Amino acid sequence: MRSPGAIRTAALLACGCFLSACTSGPTVAQPHASTATAAGPATAPAVLDFASLVASRRAWVVDISTLRVGRDENSQDIELEIAPERDFADRLAWPLPTSARISQIRDLASGLIIGSDGLILTSAHVVANIDEAQVQLDDGRRFTAKVVGVDKRTDVGLLKIDAHALPVAVIGDSASLAAGDWVAAISSPFGFHGSVTAGVVSAVERVMGGAGEIPFIQTDVAINPGSSGSPLLNSRGEVVGINSLIYSGSGGYMGLSFAVPINLAMQVAQQLRAHGVVRRAYLGAEFQEVTPALAQSFGLPATTGALVVRVEKGSPADASGLAQGDAVLEFDGKPLAHVIDLPQQIAQRKPGSRMQLEVWRNGKSRLLQVSLAAQPGTPETSLTSAAPEWNDGLGLSLGDLSPAQRLQLRIDSGLIVREADGIARSGGIRGGDVIVALNTVKLHRLEDFRQGLSQQPAGGMVALLVLRDRRLAYLAVRMPASRGRP
Repeated sequence: MRSPGAIRTAALLACGCFLSACTSGPTVAQPHASTATAAGPATAPAVLDFASLVASRRAWVVDISTLRVGRDENSQDIELEIAPERDFADRLAWPLPTSARISQIRDLASGLIIGSDGLILTSAHVVANIDEAQVQLDDGRRFTAKVVGVDKRTDVGLLKIDAHALPVAVIGDSASLAAGDWVAAISSPFGFHGSVTAGVVSAVERVMGGAGEIPFIQTDVAINPGSSGSPLLNSRGEVVGINSLIYSGSGGYMGLSFAVPINLAMQVAQQLRAHGVVRRAYLGAEFQEVTPALAQSFGLPATTGALVVRVEKGSPADASGLAQGDAVLEFDGKPLAHVIDLPQQIAQRKPGSRMQLEVWRNGKSRLLQVSLAAQPGTPETSLTSAAPEWNDGLGLSLGDLSPAQRLQLRIDSGLIVREADGIARSGGIRGGDVIVALNTVKLHRLEDFRQGLSQQPAGGMVALLVLRDRRLAYLAVRMPASRGRP
């Protein structure tokens, strides 16, 4: 959950100000450039050619366009005509009553290629609960993307496109960043492909209220809508973050932008690729920073550690004996410098793993053994929301409608059309349509559609009852003479 003033968007890569740093601003040295030798005077630091850097990194970044389909809520019902006098195309040209509008919300975002086989890293809020995602590469090619998984807690999402031998981003180490480091991003703000902006790191491990426990990288890189999920690059052109949000009172960029550290994003991406979800360990306690005043109040030897403010009943923390008012000083023998260190360490552990906590209680330190559990409510199944793959021979990519979508559309059956190509598109079906029935058989699940197609003779006609713009009509589509297994 984000705070009200935090608006998610993402950043671009440096155009004017970043590139001008090479000419009129401070020089930037190559990572291992020698400044002195034992036999002679110091040599001048090498200046990084940012224009070349941008050109070589641009191929990593993709444009993402998404579609969410639904109907604007309205209490008034509209009586539908079941047998239209005109054909479907004519009916779709009629003015749509405002009280029965089916909304098709389209958004723009950015992403980063992290796998040569078409794996793309982006922000979770970009691809969560969408009906369709299209990806455009830097060379202009377009692909329909499948959602591998999303993790809203860290705002990391993973897409997959059917492509091979793609250029893969060079991943850096976000832990090496420090305030004052040059950073930049490449993305498509407002749809302007390959835009470049730049700035410096303002702070690292910035934790914001209402934004979970993400140790954000704060920068002054200009962020605007359409840039969510774009890469944050260091001066060597390595990806060190995924731009996630801005903090603004007006909805526009105001000099504060935040990126998810790439070290965290890649850990999450690995789990999403393997399981479709992130399987987190769970302690069941909440903490706050130890201030000098609190340290004095509790008789702590130093102003470090994490003060326990709540312990959930029946949680692993409760079972270990952790209590409200305890101060956690160390985990597994490592001192806690900041309160954020503890939840980050827990998040990196697997459910069932054990850890040792040194806590301060009543003027004494003691050791507690904790066995971490699985995060409550964490699903064990994939959160993949894109349509499954199969060759139906019609060129259709379909997905199930959620109960909420059916309620909004006021239908009791139907499958959303994510993409229509080939025969289906020639027959008049478009992305965003809802196929309610195949002939007279209502379609409640994808399996209903598969079974219905398998019973149709090759080369025969099949009637699909389609809902578009709150109007129903049958479209006749001819089955291919030969087709793959549905």
